[in-house]
Amino acid sequence: MKRNSKVLSVLVASAMTAGMLAGCGSSTASSTAASSASAASSAASASSSSSADSAAKETSAASSSSAAEAVSAESTASSGAVDTSASKSIKILAIWAEDSTEGKIINELTQKYIDEVNPNFSYEYEYVAQTDLSTKISTLVASDDLPDVFVYSAGKPLQQLIEADKVVDISDALDAVGESDALLPAAKSSLLSLSNTDDLYDLPFGLNIEGFWYNKSVFEKAGVDVPTTWDELLDVCDKLKSQGIQPLATGGADKWPTTRLVNAYAYRSMGADAVKKASNGEAKFTDDGYVKAAQMVADMASKGYFGEGATTVDNTTAEGMLLNGQCAMLYDGSWFSSSIADPETNPDGEDNIGFMGVPVVDESVSPATEYPTNCGNVFCLSKEKYDAATAGWLQYFVSNIGNYAMENYQSIRGYKYDTDDSQLGTTVKAIVDDINSATGATAWWEAYMDDQTKAAAQDNIQNVLNGDMDGQQYCESIQEAYDLAN
Repeated sequence: MKRNSKVLSVLVASAMTAGMLAGCGSSTASSTAASSASAASSAASASSSSSADSAAKETSAASSSSAAEAVSAESTASSGAVDTSASKSIKILAIWAEDSTEGKIINELTQKYIDEVNPNFSYEYEYVAQTDLSTKISTLVASDDLPDVFVYSAGKPLQQLIEADKVVDISDALDAVGESDALLPAAKSSLLSLSNTDDLYDLPFGLNIEGFWYNKSVFEKAGVDVPTTWDELLDVCDKLKSQGIQPLATGGADKWPTTRLVNAYAYRSMGADAVKKASNGEAKFTDDGYVKAAQMVADMASKGYFGEGATTVDNTTAEGMLLNGQCAMLYDGSWFSSSIADPETNPDGEDNIGFMGVPVVDESVSPATEYPTNCGNVFCLSKEKYDAATAGWLQYFVSNIGNYAMENYQSIRGYKYDTDDSQLGTTVKAIVDDINSATGATAWWEAYMDDQTKAAAQDNIQNVLNGDMDGQQYCESIQEAYDLAN
């Protein structure tokens, strides 16, 4: 793929702007920028022809070196070159603390590769807060120093890196190491849809379906049944509310859990490609269907379904409320299953929590077996730094993570596994069954949005919860941000 200089300029400009606004950044990037500025100034003011020639030769050599590295990486990705004895140290940049489930899986598997395969291999694990990830990556792009392996956001952010020719073609790389079938089909399909490419340029680190979780004891006490249609959901909410039971919790402080509810009604009433159409300009967020979805959430909030102060509740707190019986239902993803299976967070036991897909609005538009899915944040590989030694690590990682994550953490990571289902807990087993029976998938509300549109969608959902915006005003704010960005 040719380097897209326009996209690269946008990424560099974004990094410079982010650095000025945030007032912070990588010292390495700063010193690199300072050195570059100094070199440019010196070259411009030099009157000696020998100095100009020298500068030209240095620039030419640097360009040749960079081009050679890119060609080498592309050749490695497609040639099948794997070196499992080479001495190399890679950097892994991730948004998960080392003691989190995700951090443990990454570190433990990489250490197993060193212990079992290549003792000459080493790595550095760097944590960055999720809120700082976009700025961090933009800064590293600007300084031409992306780490060997890094976590990023699928969709628009990744598309920019692909167009700038910064990341490895994962399809080629997996083919080259003999692991082209390592991913679960649903994960591969989701990633390709988000990147809008024929080849993969990212690796999954999860495979989640989303829907409503419910507390069985609360349902039984209130005498309500699991709803299968949206009208039944509203009826259940009314019955729960009349008995003094909070029907739903939502992590309004985190914003995204509530936009998921807008998306839930939108795709059930408009089809799985609803948000994609609005995000690529085929439709407008102010069209009737989107406004109706936003107004649905506004009405649910005004009726008190989410309780008091929903904008101050984060998603972890909302999950705790469901587990402790402080509410009856919660919209969340299958990542929640680890907390459900943990006796410390769920003393009532995992059998007390059930999962249901998003209730149907119109079966002919979106059937019950169609779920919102995602692969979480994704892994990318720096094209410049990819080589045969990294290919050896990649081969081991993708061929082992499916079983390792399932056997040790009962976690589906988007890779094939052959773990005996009898070893799985009831919650994970139910999720696996739903994934296997799914006939269709959709993305989440912000999946295809650019950063400006995403910010408007997330920031203003709190105004919807507080009653400061209705569905029309909320959708107008999103469309306005989209128009400005495009």
